[in-house]
Amino acid sequence: MLAMARRGLGPELINELLALDEAHRALLVDAEELRRQVKAISKEVGLAKRAGDEAEAERLSAQSRTLGEQERASSLMLDEAFEGLRAALLVIPNLPSEDAPDGASAEDNVELRRWWPGIEEGNPEPSYGEHQRVPHWESGEALGILDMERGASIAGSMFPMFRGAGSRLLRALSAYALDAHADAYEEIRPPTFALTEVLTATGHLPKFSDEAYQIERDDLWAIPTAEVPLTSMHRGDILLEDQLPARFTALTACFRREAGAAGRDTRGLLRVHEFDKVELFAYTTPEQAPEAHADILARAEAILQAFGMTYRVLDLCTGDLGASAARTFDLEVYSPGVDRWLEVSSVSWFSDYQARRAQVRYRPSEGGSPKLVHTVNGSALAWARIWAVLIEQGRQVDGSIELPEVLSPYLGGRSTISLP
Repeated sequence: MLAMARRGLGPELINELLALDEAHRALLVDAEELRRQVKAISKEVGLAKRAGDEAEAERLSAQSRTLGEQERASSLMLDEAFEGLRAALLVIPNLPSEDAPDGASAEDNVELRRWWPGIEEGNPEPSYGEHQRVPHWESGEALGILDMERGASIAGSMFPMFRGAGSRLLRALSAYALDAHADAYEEIRPPTFALTEVLTATGHLPKFSDEAYQIERDDLWAIPTAEVPLTSMHRGDILLEDQLPARFTALTACFRREAGAAGRDTRGLLRVHEFDKVELFAYTTPEQAPEAHADILARAEAILQAFGMTYRVLDLCTGDLGASAARTFDLEVYSPGVDRWLEVSSVSWFSDYQARRAQVRYRPSEGGSPKLVHTVNGSALAWARIWAVLIEQGRQVDGSIELPEVLSPYLGGRSTISLP
């Protein structure tokens, strides 16, 4: 209860669960007792018939039918109680890590550090010229590389269309990141759609059903992140301990309704329904989880540093943690065009919360019963806002864009986007 209280949840939730569990257990006992009685009477019916006592056999048969009806009714009540208990358990959040800071909301998140180009040499945090204070949607339209209007005409608002050099830049970002992670992470191209039970395994369902795109006819959902299919790659499997940590990376489109965000941050790429993202994911033992968590965070930071971006690392407090996470670090980059910090990555450790729902286990090397794996994942990176900040911070006085040199090999040797 103390751990739940750190998330701002009172004892009422636990008491409700205990009551549902108690009711389910009582119904289970009743159903099993009725089944026992039906079986016992069935044997007595057989004995009576073999003894030639048809009257007794008929009496017992009538009693068995009555008990059978009671058993069926009890089984229905048991199923309903189980579904009620399961539904309640599915929305219970994970226990927060002891190391996660306490707090009620995003205002209580802890800033761990900032980075900007030259910080190691003692250079001050960079200032930006007026030519860099132009929002990316204005520069993108002027350069002909971002067309929000035509995107909206095809799919509705908040579905961006990238064009020409803007489209190639988006492709270059993904290629650069996949290459950067290839040393330790197996590249996966998972399906873009997933079954209900797959989103349930990560905790996206049923809690966040309003924020997801569903294809009801096929019981499929457009994935909100590659975390969803990667978590269920080994759903129901028992891995060997020497296979862990198992690390994967995936480039996918991600789809989110952003329900409740109407009217907020809808300009340009600040908040969109579809975006590309390179995800990092690992199955680990409990002992391997901290190192895997740190590795994903370090890789995401390394990309931001290679792009010369000013960013900060936030340790999310218990009141701002995602429901499935035990510990999360957010990376936010500074956007000079809108004068705001924009989240571009969440790097999370989920302990065994997701693995329990997906039933992903490992067999310890020393023997014994299989144990649940731990899961860790993070964006490295989500590109919509990265694209936006690159356009803003790289804007020159003449309106052209200077891009990071590390992207040049992925841009045909170029690093400038010029006015048409």
